[in-house]
Amino acid sequence: MGTEPTLGDGAPSEQWYEYQGAPTGQDLECEGWRQEAALRMLNNNLDPDVAEKPEDLVVYGGTGRAARSWDAYDAILAELRSLADDETLLVQSGKPVGRFPTHERAPRVLIANSNLVGNWDNWDHFHELEAEGKIMYGQMTAGSWAYIGTQGIIQGTFETLAELARQHYDGDLTGKTVVTAGLGGMGGAQPLAVTMNEGVCIAAEVDEDRIDRRLETGYCMEKADDIEEAIERAEEACDAGEPYSVGVHVNAAELLETMLEQGYVPDVITDQTSAHDALEGYYPDGYTVEDADALREDDPDAYLEESLDTMERHVDAILELQERGSIAFEYGNNIRGQVQDHRGMENAFDFPGFVPAYIRPQFCRGKGPFRWAALSGDPDDIHRTDEAILELFPEKDHLRRWIDLAQEQVQFQGLPSRVCWLGYATDGEEHTERARFALRINELVADGEISAPIVVTRDHLDAGSVASPNRETEAMKDGTDAVADWPILNALVNCAGGADIVSVHDGGGVGIGNSLHTNNHVVLDGSDLAAEKAKAVFTTDPGMGVIRHADAGYEEALDEARQSNVRIPMGED
Repeated sequence: MGTEPTLGDGAPSEQWYEYQGAPTGQDLECEGWRQEAALRMLNNNLDPDVAEKPEDLVVYGGTGRAARSWDAYDAILAELRSLADDETLLVQSGKPVGRFPTHERAPRVLIANSNLVGNWDNWDHFHELEAEGKIMYGQMTAGSWAYIGTQGIIQGTFETLAELARQHYDGDLTGKTVVTAGLGGMGGAQPLAVTMNEGVCIAAEVDEDRIDRRLETGYCMEKADDIEEAIERAEEACDAGEPYSVGVHVNAAELLETMLEQGYVPDVITDQTSAHDALEGYYPDGYTVEDADALREDDPDAYLEESLDTMERHVDAILELQERGSIAFEYGNNIRGQVQDHRGMENAFDFPGFVPAYIRPQFCRGKGPFRWAALSGDPDDIHRTDEAILELFPEKDHLRRWIDLAQEQVQFQGLPSRVCWLGYATDGEEHTERARFALRINELVADGEISAPIVVTRDHLDAGSVASPNRETEAMKDGTDAVADWPILNALVNCAGGADIVSVHDGGGVGIGNSLHTNNHVVLDGSDLAAEKAKAVFTTDPGMGVIRHADAGYEEALDEARQSNVRIPMGED
């Protein structure tokens, strides 16, 4: 893990300066809307209002990039502009490497990011290659051009906390304090997700600019430099039964250790720092951001050791708070795995990950963060999709609550977008939930009620497209946590279904060698072809979640398969 990667390749592209986000409106730069959607989504990833460090091609997670270099970015745009409706562009770790004649129903873009062969699948080898400009870390939605800012992760965090509240409290977090850390591109959703569930949030963040950004966008209410003051404000809000959030400018380990010293035990403790990358994503205690960045530049090996030392203290504090009564869970950043692997902490996994604790029953039914973006750039188009989803599923009270909250509290970033959790369930209808929604949106585009095509994609937190033993597939019932056949099958079957972009990645939010995961896009342009592709992909994609969990023996998945007529050849054995 010791070689420091090189980000970008000099000054940003002049094209990026001109775009400053996705093009919008009806005029096309490309040969068709499927190619245009790829161009717009790539640029949306690098919108300064969306990305963490777009001038370095970094979208989120410390090093998750949308393209390998600025030359590669320019080349991708050039290829997309001239790409025909029967051609497919191949992108290898953020660099366009080939273009072939295929056919109209084939994906327009195929992407593979960060993938290494088993014995070499580690940070050391990855960083060596990255420093030589031969590979990049794509996270998941960064390298697949599907990131939509913090508005993308917000519902997953909301759903996790809502399920926690159902399991442990009376259905919401009124009067309860959630303590966490990390207010970057993913973790920045946490304060708002807590207050949406009526709770109180204290969030540590060492980078004050990130706190300020969350204040500006409405994701966090207040800022404090003093830990005691933050605790006092949180306790007052709890006593009043009022939602409240405060970002504390402090290292996470210091925040938790201070709470232990003072005998303060929050109701819930979690973490969403970028601990998956100890060199680029996580800050050691005792340094300002500027001093830490200088240490990383001058002595990356020393930085790495200090970062891991801080992580060890961080996890120790979480375990002690759990011992004293806090509900503790890891939010998918592999901090437990880091200290187990590099500090020999045998009890690191004595608190669970969020998926086995709160989310897996939804995965069993093919549910996950289904998201869409308005290529027009017009917020009214997203508001029309909100109406459509509530018209289609009037019985889903939880969905209505989410849409109402999102409309009121979630600001758009870049292309207006929305997220909701829909799954496989046919409920006696011909098509799955996701397919029914997609077909309705396609109709609205065709009828002109939505002014330009909608592109549908999803998050990496998904039911059937991920193998991640410290996150999505942690503690599988049959012990198949690390079986990576499932995401590969997901990518293959979504290609067969006709997704417009299909991508395969190593690492995601847990780090190189710790996961394999895939993503896809479908462009709803109002055409008959888009409808056919939507029917197929929005059956195959959530269906992978059902069959993957049915194969592992989960009764909820087997029940979904029976109810929705999912064919599982050996499912009764």
